[in-house]
Amino acid sequence: MKNFVVKTIANAGALAVAIWLVPDITLTGENTGKQALTLILVALVFGVVNFLVKPVVKLLTLPLFILTLGLITLVVNALMLLLTSWLADKLELSFHVEGFWTAVLGGLIISIVSWALNVILPDGKD
Repeated sequence: MKNFVVKTIANAGALAVAIWLVPDITLTGENTGKQALTLILVALVFGVVNFLVKPVVKLLTLPLFILTLGLITLVVNALMLLLTSWLADKLELSFHVEGFWTAVLGGLIISIVSWALNVILPDGKD
C-alpha cells in the first residue's frame, strides 16, 4: 500500500512538472485545492493506465522495441499520456494534452521526473 501511495505521489509530481514546462499540457481548476485534487486523480488514472494498458502495448510492440533499440518507448509513453488525457476528459477531470508531439515531450519529462522521484522517495522496501 505504501508503495502505491509513493508511486501516485511520484506520478503527480511528474505530471505537475510536465504541466509546468509544456504549455500545451493543461490542468485547469477554480482554485489551487481543486487543481491539487484533480492532479492526484489524474495521477491515479495515469497509474492505472500504466499498470493495465502499457504492458499489453509493450508486448504487442516487442518487435518494434527490438528494431528501434527501445526508442519506441517514447511513442508508447506518449500514447499512454494521450490515453490518460482522453480518460480524464471522459471522467470530467480538467486535464488535457494537445497533440502527439506534445505528448512525446510530456512523456519524456514525466519519465525522467518520475524516475528521479522514485529514487528519492522511500518505497517501504527496507
